[in-house]
Amino acid sequence: MIQILIVEDEKAISNLIRLSLSKEGYGCTCVYDGTAAADLLEQNRYDLILLDVMLPGIDGFELMEYIRPMEIPVIFITAKNAVADRVKGLRAGAEDYLVKPFEIVELLARVDVVLRRYLKSEMVLWVGGLAIDTYAMQVKRDGREIGLTKKEYDLLLLFARNPRRALYRETIYERVWGEEYQYGSKTVDLHVQRLRKKVGWENLLQAVNKVGYRLEV
Repeated sequence: MIQILIVEDEKAISNLIRLSLSKEGYGCTCVYDGTAAADLLEQNRYDLILLDVMLPGIDGFELMEYIRPMEIPVIFITAKNAVADRVKGLRAGAEDYLVKPFEIVELLARVDVVLRRYLKSEMVLWVGGLAIDTYAMQVKRDGREIGLTKKEYDLLLLFARNPRRALYRETIYERVWGEEYQYGSKTVDLHVQRLRKKVGWENLLQAVNKVGYRLEV
């Protein structure tokens, strides 16, 4: 599932964007100030950031300097409509700049365009002996397709995009299942066990004591 971080201090607007994007099948996380957004970006990987400019703490332009090395596409969403501000945002590295007020249908269209443009560069991931076609949602080893469930595929993609990184069970569950992790749940462990066998990652997808799992490639 594509994950989008919404950094917007007006909660009514943030909730509207979240609901609209969720209906389109995106996973959304909302945060209301720049400092909290920076903290989240240290812990999680996102496919797109919708970023307001006028934020408490670190403003959008300052946060953009922090985001830029991560190579995550950004769409600025702001009431600052001066040409100078638009130019500043685009030169800072944003993919697009949308001025408030806007129609949700326009936002959805821009999100779609940016994601299609960005994800083309990683349409096929080569990890751990697998070819993962993120457009067709197909996984192959030595040219032979491996049948995975939707949750197994999402789990595989999460590890493939975070190699050598220890992922907490809570993080895995929230990213793949889109819900808050319930302490003691074995869902993640059972899915990881099945995934290992199906894709041949018995030695690559390693358990990390009291944390979760890490893909060693």
